[in-house]
Amino acid sequence: MISKKVDSVQDALKGVQNGMTFMLGGFGLCGIPENSIAELVRLGVKDLTCISNNAGVDDFGLGLLLQKHQIKKMISSYVGENDEFERQMLSGELEVELMPQGTLAERCRAAQAGIPAFFTPAGYGTEVGEGKESRMFNGKMHILEHAFDADFAFIKAWKGDEAGNIIFKGTARNFNPNMCGAARTTVVEVEELVPAGTLDPNRIHIPGIFVQRIFQGERYEKRIEKLTVRKATS
Repeated sequence: MISKKVDSVQDALKGVQNGMTFMLGGFGLCGIPENSIAELVRLGVKDLTCISNNAGVDDFGLGLLLQKHQIKKMISSYVGENDEFERQMLSGELEVELMPQGTLAERCRAAQAGIPAFFTPAGYGTEVGEGKESRMFNGKMHILEHAFDADFAFIKAWKGDEAGNIIFKGTARNFNPNMCGAARTTVVEVEELVPAGTLDPNRIHIPGIFVQRIFQGERYEKRIEKLTVRKATS
């Protein structure tokens, strides 16, 4: 058995450098790699390209990297909850590539599967499709999208074993699975790390072959992006 376990987030992020491209799992604030993001902030790496469905909020998630001006380019689908992101984008400080959410997910999955590019109808005839190769399939126009090329993928899972097999919980099973194995190095942080052979093979979502490093995270806040509660009734 090859152990993928590392003892700390510092060991997990060895090799991270300025100018790299990172994938970061999560949807809103659900299932984001909190420990890895905090370590990136501490390391102070800059000129980063970050691939993530969204950019966190002003004081949490990727918003912490934006505050420190560590991100040069964001590749995202939804970015409506971050005022600092908006400010940097409108001022020209931050380069932004927006795309349909399904295209973002498929560009991750294509990289994971070793597929260099694919055709999709999403975005044809819009700004998304400008300058891209297009072809007709079954009477419908499609545009060519390329798989992502990332240095690191940072993943958050609920439980994993030392061989790198992981299980997601609830909505954290969002972009995280498609990003596993989609970069040169996949780093997984888990809430609970167990010995190899402990997990039920039928419950494993991602096998360890897609993971290079795994560690047990600490002090997860698990914030709710928008808290909605029912009005009290008498």
